[in-house]
Amino acid sequence: MQDEAKYICDGCGEEIVIPIDLSAGVSQDYVEDCPVCCRPNVIHVDLDADGMANVWTERE
Repeated sequence: MQDEAKYICDGCGEEIVIPIDLSAGVSQDYVEDCPVCCRPNVIHVDLDADGMANVWTERE
């Protein structure tokens, strides 16, 4: 199982590490501000049967 994932912020290009909440379901969508540039990102997380996360983002 995976408890962290990474994404690249669309605003500043920084690689951001986020925790994966396995108890929140297999498909998750939420908004989080980049800790570097403070721009909001819509974060999409899909968990497979083994608990591995597929993460992608888009600007809000």
